[in-house]
Amino acid sequence: MIHFEHIEYLWLLLAVPLLALVWAFYQWRSRRRLEQWADKGMFPRLLPDEKRWRPIAKLTLTLLGLALLIVALANPQFGTKIEKGKRAGSDIAICLDVSNSMMAEDIQPNRLERSKRVISTLLSSLAGDRVSLIVFAGTSYIQMPLTNDYSATKLFLDQVSCDMIASQGTAIGDAIDKAMQTFGYGDPDREWVSNKGRTIIVISDGENHEDDAIDAARNARKQGVSVSTIGMGLPTGTPIPEYSPRGRTNNYKRNKEGSIVMTSLNEQMLRDIASAGDGLYLHAAGASTSLSELTRMIDGLEKEEFGEAVFSQYESRYRWPLAAGLLCLLAEIILFERRNKKIKLFEQ
Repeated sequence: MIHFEHIEYLWLLLAVPLLALVWAFYQWRSRRRLEQWADKGMFPRLLPDEKRWRPIAKLTLTLLGLALLIVALANPQFGTKIEKGKRAGSDIAICLDVSNSMMAEDIQPNRLERSKRVISTLLSSLAGDRVSLIVFAGTSYIQMPLTNDYSATKLFLDQVSCDMIASQGTAIGDAIDKAMQTFGYGDPDREWVSNKGRTIIVISDGENHEDDAIDAARNARKQGVSVSTIGMGLPTGTPIPEYSPRGRTNNYKRNKEGSIVMTSLNEQMLRDIASAGDGLYLHAAGASTSLSELTRMIDGLEKEEFGEAVFSQYESRYRWPLAAGLLCLLAEIILFERRNKKIKLFEQ
């Protein structure tokens, strides 16, 4: 299969038939002018050395040469060049809170959308690391197992919403346990080897905490896995907006007594989890600064070789159309429009 490195240059090929039309119009105009003062039967005597096929052949060679040069400029590539290398990186599990409180708009556009943007920016900064995605509310499940396909991870991330888990709450401890599973911890078919090349990142507002997340973070740390947290939201209370199938409504969630439900960032809980997991606590209000600290922490993790990888690359083949194009232009120069009696080249 042919692949072009600069496919946009192929638009220049549209000029080739345009030039052919301009040339045909010019030849027609010249012939009409000649017919105004001489009969067609006199043409062979007036122009004894003219060959009708020669101008057409010269034009064909010129246009073909230009077309081949344009193709060479686009750099056609085909075939494969096999290279072998080793891929190394760290394992990162991202636990994302999808409870209803993450729809609060104390940070714009809301806590969940800000979380997804932070994750997307983090993925763009990675190179060679493997990433898994766990979503949680009152319970948790693995949305994406470990992979280094960041494009696929972003596609899965786009599908995350607060209505994907019916059970409400903030089961951070369960999410940490699921993250450990993506690393292979507890898998009877895999030998667990503790190293410092794995980390868990919990993104949550920390509210409605239901299980022992601190103990889960402490257990993860005993296995060599650090646990960091990113706090989403503000410590001051804010209402949770309600949504209908048509989108955002003007109403807010209310409790059984009819009072508006307020939600606030439980910063202390997230700090305690990060402390137990020997990780970082970062606040989303300073997302850019926090992310740089997080990437530095990830860069400091041990890098593990994931095995040998085979890469297939296209090989450039621009030399062939370039050489053919130059030959066509050279042939056009050598070919005369009229018969040369001394150099009987291209004679019929």
